[in-house]
Amino acid sequence: MKFVVAPEIFAKLPEMYVGVVVAKGINNAISYDAITTMLKQSNDQVQVKYRNVNVREQPEIIPYREAFRALGINPNRFPCSVEALFKRIAKGHAIPSINPLVDLNNALSLKYALPMGTHTLDGVAEPVTMRLAQAGDQFVPLGTDHAEEPPVGEVVYAVGSQVRTRRWTWRQSEHGKITATTHDVFFPIDGFADINKDRVDQARMELQEQLETIFGVKTQTGVVDRKHPEFEWG
Repeated sequence: MKFVVAPEIFAKLPEMYVGVVVAKGINNAISYDAITTMLKQSNDQVQVKYRNVNVREQPEIIPYREAFRALGINPNRFPCSVEALFKRIAKGHAIPSINPLVDLNNALSLKYALPMGTHTLDGVAEPVTMRLAQAGDQFVPLGTDHAEEPPVGEVVYAVGSQVRTRRWTWRQSEHGKITATTHDVFFPIDGFADINKDRVDQARMELQEQLETIFGVKTQTGVVDRKHPEFEWG
């Protein structure tokens, strides 16, 4: 199994740097106090930091807005995931608990101010790819059963023709949704080698540590960049 970032993505974002963590054998059907505490702490910290500020003007958010524009995505209409989280909290709405894996992902995304995805690998045989959308791709928005076809050329995360995330890090789908029965999971942490590489690495290492400590599982971790466009795991 592997994660691949297509050459056309690096042509648009040459400094793209993605941390990757893969975990198998997760029990996501019970609660974990440590994750509940982490999510609350991250919510509280963000609420203090971003109260009465314009989130889109913050230095940790600006590079993603610029990258969205480079990809032909309007960041005012389609903000990256972490910007959307910050805006929600800044308006007084804490990020709610969903399930342990999603909560852990959100807690660290907030802590490190990085877009982080969580995708189930259960039943997946094809590579996970970040690429441009193709004819025949299908995306099913969370909470619906209605499939839509992204326009050709849109940046997506996909497994085969199933689009996991539209507009790069904007919105995830039903196809890769994490549930109580999820056992195997893939986390991409999106950043830039020339801007926030250190934070991506720190988030990747903490995620690995928390998964192994809290869930008691083995993990595999690595990075994908222009010189190393694939990460493979067993």
